Amino acid sequence: MRKEFRIKKNNDFQYAFKAGKSFANRQLVIYYVKREGQTHFRIGLSVGKKIGNAVTRNRIKRYLRQAFFELQHDIAYPYDIVIIARQPAKQMTYSEIKKSLTHLLYKEQLLKNQ
Repeated sequence: MRKEFRIKKNNDFQYAFKAGKSFANRQLVIYYVKREGQTHFRIGLSVGKKIGNAVTRNRIKRYLRQAFFELQHDIAYPYDIVIIARQPAKQMTYSEIKKSLTHLLYKEQLLKNQ
């Protein structure tokens, strides 16, 4: 993902946690907050050390980034979205992670054309 689509600063993560709404399924937790004046959505990914070693954590983040890349034209855009991976995500394939992410975005009405 391009730089302008990423959340990197701790303050932005904290703002999403405090001011945003959350929803979860067994594999992922989503926090989202509307940011007026933004022309696109931004994502932040968090995969804790309890999930596994660096290889496992990076694989999950890679899968999530690719899923967002494929869904980018369907996502409502003035939002900051933070995704936190849970323990079951480490055994999931790419298609399962994408399905889980799509489910969360659909439930929280963050997808266009609903």
